[in-house]
Amino acid sequence: MRLLLDTRALLWWLLDDPSLSAKARRAISATENEIFVSPASPWEMAIENKRGKLEVEDLLDRLPQELEEEGFLVLPISIEHALRAGALVEHHRDPFDRMLIAQAQAEHLPILSNDAVFDRYGIKRIW
Repeated sequence: MRLLLDTRALLWWLLDDPSLSAKARRAISATENEIFVSPASPWEMAIENKRGKLEVEDLLDRLPQELEEEGFLVLPISIEHALRAGALVEHHRDPFDRMLIAQAQAEHLPILSNDAVFDRYGIKRIW
């Protein structure tokens, strides 16, 4: 199965945080699954780190290496993704989540997230 991680799921996986659900942990660790990360997630992490909402500077410094070691794949942001994100109904205003929603829709990817707002966009959410 191909899966897209939201920002919190990515963080919790990399930090081995117990906030990550057991179901999400199993899905990420299943070797037959392809795990995708959007550039929107590191972008959001960097902004939250700079604003002092998140203290992950060390993780950000080694993030490309961490993603490679985990075998995660980068899902590039395309023009289609950007246009789709901008056109989404505003159930949710967070631009990073809107991009993840648009990418999940366009690429037909379930998203691993604890945020139930994703359900309002007709994408499969695993948690």
